Amino acid sequence: MKRFSYTILVLTSLTGGTFLYSCKDDFLKQPALGALSDQVLTDAKGVETLLVAAYAALDGQASDATAFGGGGAWEASPDNWIYGSLAGGEAHKGSDGSDQASIDPIVKFTADPSNGFFNSKWKAVFEGITRTNSVLRILKGVTDLSDAEKANIEAQARFLRAHYYFDLKKMFNKVPWIDETTTNFNQPNTDDIWPKIEADFNYAFKNLSETQADIARANKWAAGAYLAKTYLYEHKYADAQALFTQVISQGKTTNGLAYGLLPKFFDNFNPAMENGPESVFAIQNVANDGTNTIANANQGDMLNYPYNGPFSCCGFYQPTQDLVNSFRTDATGLPYLDTYNQHAVKNDMGITSIQPFTPDAGPVDPRLDWTVGRRGLPYLDWGNHPGQDWVRAQSYGGPYAPKKNIYWRATQDQYSDQNSWAPGSAINTMLIRFSDVLLMAAEAEAQVGNLSKAQDYVNQVRKRAANKEGWVYKYANEADPSAGFSTTPAANYSVGLYPASTFASQGKDYALKAIYLERKLELGMEGHRFFDLVRWGIAEQTLNAYFVYESTISTDIRGGKFVAGTKDYYPIPQRQIDLSGQGVLTQNPGY
Repeated sequence: MKRFSYTILVLTSLTGGTFLYSCKDDFLKQPALGALSDQVLTDAKGVETLLVAAYAALDGQASDATAFGGGGAWEASPDNWIYGSLAGGEAHKGSDGSDQASIDPIVKFTADPSNGFFNSKWKAVFEGITRTNSVLRILKGVTDLSDAEKANIEAQARFLRAHYYFDLKKMFNKVPWIDETTTNFNQPNTDDIWPKIEADFNYAFKNLSETQADIARANKWAAGAYLAKTYLYEHKYADAQALFTQVISQGKTTNGLAYGLLPKFFDNFNPAMENGPESVFAIQNVANDGTNTIANANQGDMLNYPYNGPFSCCGFYQPTQDLVNSFRTDATGLPYLDTYNQHAVKNDMGITSIQPFTPDAGPVDPRLDWTVGRRGLPYLDWGNHPGQDWVRAQSYGGPYAPKKNIYWRATQDQYSDQNSWAPGSAINTMLIRFSDVLLMAAEAEAQVGNLSKAQDYVNQVRKRAANKEGWVYKYANEADPSAGFSTTPAANYSVGLYPASTFASQGKDYALKAIYLERKLELGMEGHRFFDLVRWGIAEQTLNAYFVYESTISTDIRGGKFVAGTKDYYPIPQRQIDLSGQGVLTQNPGY
């Protein structure tokens, strides 16, 4: 009798399910064995159960044996805060040098294939692939669904499979392709899988409906956005430009809202505003779901809260000075594209919390204070950030705190989850949002020579940042942050639009430089930066300049060095090479 690849004990919904599974270290040799036969699952109910499980693997915790207790959840976090933002120079690991020490060599590009974090990520994503393949394999034998219903399920499964493979491809490059027809799971990783990822997203784009009954599911336009993103990674700029144009003009969310920017930047990280017009594809996180765990409450970010203070853990993911300086603006409200570190924002390094400190008075983009917690400025409604009291080891990880993943005090009973030793939250994990789409489209337009259109997309994003209703304001009563906010901006905010014809007159190189920095400002701390730098071909110059500058501020990244051609991708986990057998998996160059 054929066996299914994991055992589902309990399922509730896509917005918060619980299931138990068995798994192996090696996802190439054979599927893990469970307890349900194909015959039990080969009907509409069974294949829907499998599809829900395939969605559930999006949280990155599928292969973690301690997922219900939280151990190691961050190693495979779906927002890639380690592999995208830490390694991209947006944040320090934080904490201290001994806690989660395996992260240090990753961000300094000295890690080797034996680092267990890589294996955790590989396993978690391949389990998602295994689950989608189970859907597609079982679906072929289902007889109580119409052709249209089967096409919709297949399209969702192929969308998810393409997402999982996209995540692996951008991280490891050399990835074996395993699908529902594979019988020999010892597949080599020497073929380029981009065409297969394209094919899955293209099928999903052509066969998914525009809306779905469940908000967590992928729709036609999420597939279109992801396919265009795939073209961008392949440098197929004309294909990306054409499809992004279609997505921007016609796209809508799974619940039927026309794509658009939310009025306020930080609404994207407010659970009360989730699944609005800017949400292209998001992992649905939920707090206090009745499981007495934080398994469905953004568990991957459980370490990433200020140390001490009102949070139970843990002082990781501290924004870098380089990121903070990027938000500095000139007299016209525009960023310094090349010289932002020459206009550094004042910090409180070495100044104790009982010593006086006055925040920087110079002009900054208002998105800074929704992205970074700075001393002396409101930290949501928790009070002004106090500095060292909320930092575990300032000399090691710098003086700042993350902010996009933090829940508010007033709604903590609803949106935070305290069922573990570190918090969870109901803030969705935004895999693609509409401002991301606009900036990717701007990049594609610039690459094909449409500089005016590229500038228009960038200015749409900047115009939202300039909306004063969405800025951070001082408290009405600093002794009582719960009393609300005043009408006085918390800092000297200034953000301007690029004047007409700037991109056209300055040329393509200038336009791309502006687009690249705009992505850093808009999407900072969201896990994109390292992968952007690599695909743009500027990782070596950018990251090595970052190491030189940031090493004068904190000690954690000293000795870091990026070498193009050998560090563009992470190493294939040695554990997977050993388990697959001699000569099956090829290691990336330089490891």
